[in-house]
Formats: sequence, structure tokens, C-alpha cells
Amino acid sequence: MIARRRMVRNYDPDRPVPAPARDRLLRAAQRAPSAGFTQGTEFLVLESPADRETFWAATTPAVHEAPPEPPAPPAALASADQSTAIPAGRWLAGMRRAPLLVVCFSHRQAYADRYGEPDKHEDDIDTRWQVPYWHIDTGFTALMMLLDAVDQGLGACFFGVPTNRVGALRDAFGVPGGYTPVGVVSVGYPAPDHRPASLHRPRRGVADVAHLGHWSRR
Repeated sequence: MIARRRMVRNYDPDRPVPAPARDRLLRAAQRAPSAGFTQGTEFLVLESPADRETFWAATTPAVHEAPPEPPAPPAALASADQSTAIPAGRWLAGMRRAPLLVVCFSHRQAYADRYGEPDKHEDDIDTRWQVPYWHIDTGFTALMMLLDAVDQGLGACFFGVPTNRVGALRDAFGVPGGYTPVGVVSVGYPAPDHRPASLHRPRRGVADVAHLGHWSRR
């Protein structure tokens, strides 16, 4: 399952994600680890055409700024220049076909509250923690959904919300200010899509990233 996971950027618009599959994805997300078992991640689940259209309208440029391009037909995939980046319009056209979007929100205050409890006694998590674990834990939940999607025969992709669009997203769906959209998981049945140029980068081997006992030893 792990070896088969990839980011899917185009979906069959005529095949919705069944409710049991959606619920299983969300249950998988809840199995992710979290600091202090805070479980501070919350999800905005968007599957109706109207809700998805509201999401894309809030988080992407207007149509006149970046007109969507239809994906190339499957026959053209083999001859396409794989060294070029996927045009933004083509990426958006394929992603807009996803029948399910799950926006993953971190909640710093949930961690501050949890670590203020008697078994933790940490008054200032911002200075005592090297990294904001509320964001990291939210990333874990997204990864659990990406893996479960593969297990269910679905495709999925994780992508971010541009900083200058976060306010519009909050306004569109009534999201309180204390919740940060760490990313979005799009889910659906895969359709043929273009291979991004980044896939031509070789995967780093274990010997390239693992330091055995000392940083100088690979």
C-alpha cells in the first residue's frame, strides 16, 4: 500500500465517493498520533457540488486570472513532454473534478488547553516546543487518509490553501479564526493525469538520508 501511494491530480467526475468510504477515511484520520493525545485536528468535509464550488471560488484565482484547461486525452499522455511542469489551469481542471474534499484544520488552543492539564503542567508550549505539533499532528491525519484511500482503491492528493485565500475560506464556511487550514485532501476515483516534472527526480535511498550512530556515518 505504501509503495502504491501517489498524488492523484485528476478524477472521474461521474463516480462519487460512497458515504461508507468517506466515513472510513475520516476514521483512519482519527487513528493518527497526536501530542498528548490531544486530537486537536478538525475537518471540513465538502462533497456536494455547491460546497465544492464554494471552496474553489474562495481558494483559487478568478476564472479570468487562470482559465482552466482540460487534461490531455490518455493517448497524448505517452507522448507528452514529461520534463515540463503541469500548467496551473490543467492542474486546477483535474482537481476540481474531485468529488470529495477534506480540509484539515489544526487548533493550537486545543494543545495549550491539553498541556495545561494536571498531568502535563506546561504553561508555554510556544517556547518549550521546538516545532508546532498541532500542525504536525494535522499532517499525520492527512497522511492516514492518503494511505487509506489507496487501500480502498481511491485516489487522493494533499495540497495547501494559499495564505492570501485563508480568510476567504474561513468566511465562506464559517470557520473560527483559531483554526488553521494545514492542507486539503482531495479524494475520488483516479482518471488519467499528467506526471509532474518532480516525479523525474530520483528517490533518495536509505544510505542518502540515514546517519548510523553519528552524522558522519551513512
